[in-house]
Amino acid sequence: MASSRNRKRVVVGLAVVAVVAATFAAGFGTADAGTRPWVKPEHPSPSATKSRSKSPSPSVSPSATPVKSATAGAAAWAPPPANAPFDYQIGGPYTPPAGVKVVSRDHDASPAAGIYNICYVNAFQAQTEAASWWQTNHPDLLLHDKNGNVVVDKDWNEMLLDISTAAKRSALTTIVGGWLNGCASKGFKAVEPDNLDSWTRSGGLLTEAQAVAYATSLSAYAHGKGLAIGQKNTAELSTAQSRQIGFDFAVAEECADFDECQAYTATYGNHVIVIEYSQSGFTKACKGYGSSLSIVLRDVDVAVPGSGSYVFKTC
Repeated sequence: MASSRNRKRVVVGLAVVAVVAATFAAGFGTADAGTRPWVKPEHPSPSATKSRSKSPSPSVSPSATPVKSATAGAAAWAPPPANAPFDYQIGGPYTPPAGVKVVSRDHDASPAAGIYNICYVNAFQAQTEAASWWQTNHPDLLLHDKNGNVVVDKDWNEMLLDISTAAKRSALTTIVGGWLNGCASKGFKAVEPDNLDSWTRSGGLLTEAQAVAYATSLSAYAHGKGLAIGQKNTAELSTAQSRQIGFDFAVAEECADFDECQAYTATYGNHVIVIEYSQSGFTKACKGYGSSLSIVLRDVDVAVPGSGSYVFKTC
């Protein structure tokens, strides 16, 4: 598998400070959005009543039409339809272009009517604008080095969340679970938790096994809410690990550009969504996978229509 690498990330507008402050006052939890911090700071969400599910996550199958049935009477979930026209609207919601059947939006947004919606959350790092909230309310859930300093992803100025123990993973699942509750109640059908590979930027303080354990907890929680869950990037994750976690599909940025698409299709078949940010990567993706995968070309700002940088194209 390919080694971990820092990817391109793009920036969107900040969330309204007054809204965030009001939500914090209500006693909600928060975090951030992004292996690419193009997403607005996460708005706090009500604390979840469930921490970590004790039920094993269902296995992932790379079959063409995997549909999962949750246990204990929970709602069934299904991954996005394969090879469906897709739009990545993390930078802000807008009316999907004609023909689009699947869209991914930040969990603060409302889902688009009449199509399959994926809810974007960042579960592994803290958005810069939310730093003070984390430091005030959950300093113990921030990763600290041996000198007591918070570990920061310096490329994007994001603090890493501490997933090193079962207790901390449970507490973080409770916070992120609040966002997943909101995703489900709004009508989203799936979730993509970002920064799965944050352990690679931890200076050896976090491990891949800890990331897998935390992702497994998030997967169980999402499935309990009737949400499918997607593996976000991290091509080095093995099929066995993906199945252990319970991922249902993959969202892969620039996998053609980095020659990684096969790492995802080996696990998920054609249930892979590809976002490319360059024309060359998009052309390569369409040539190799245009008949089987959902592929979109977006601008690195993931801008809304009408802005100078907006780009949207499908195979």
